[in-house]
Amino acid sequence: MKLTIALSKGRIFEETLPLLAAAGIVPAEDPESSRKLIIGTNRDDVRLVIVRASDVPTYVQYGAADLGIAGRDVLIEHGGDGLYQMLDLNIARCKMMVAVPEGFDYDAAVKKGARLKVASKYPLIAREHFAKKGVHVDIIKLYGSMELAPLVGLSDAIVDLVSTGGTLKANRLTSVEHILDISSRLVVNQAALKLKYGAIQPVLDAFSSVVRQGEAACKD
Repeated sequence: MKLTIALSKGRIFEETLPLLAAAGIVPAEDPESSRKLIIGTNRDDVRLVIVRASDVPTYVQYGAADLGIAGRDVLIEHGGDGLYQMLDLNIARCKMMVAVPEGFDYDAAVKKGARLKVASKYPLIAREHFAKKGVHVDIIKLYGSMELAPLVGLSDAIVDLVSTGGTLKANRLTSVEHILDISSRLVVNQAALKLKYGAIQPVLDAFSSVVRQGEAACKD
């Protein structure tokens, strides 16, 4: 019974490698250097499909992949239909933040009843955040670099992921509000969990073991 795991390139893939290794899974190729979108592993019964990060939940939801690893941000925007969020892997950690140009009076701009133009890849998260504050927002959805939007007058603020803050600083932006912490989660197709339980459970157990070890190390 073949297992298909959906992953995205970059940081999530790199930080997933130790988890896969714990489950006895080693990719046959590096997706950063390979043009292949389906990558075999050292196990005949496991393959990896390399997809855009925002597409991982969709592949899992519709059964094109049995398991996948996606950020909490992506899962919130997707809605989570047709899949189980089985485990917080504590990888690819960052923060969802509101950022504005340096010198922008954010406190005055978000007084109850105010209206704000906000650029983001995450319209649901952004809209819900400002709704709780009683601020009306015009959401401008962008797919590229958020930092440019306020610099050219497209938006007053951005809602985006922040890791080190270096990109914000380089573009004279500053974080003004923390929305939520982001990490990557293991998601499983609901039907696959029942039909392929014997194959999926060992992977879940191996991943869980690595996560517990990491948590224990942080407490020491």
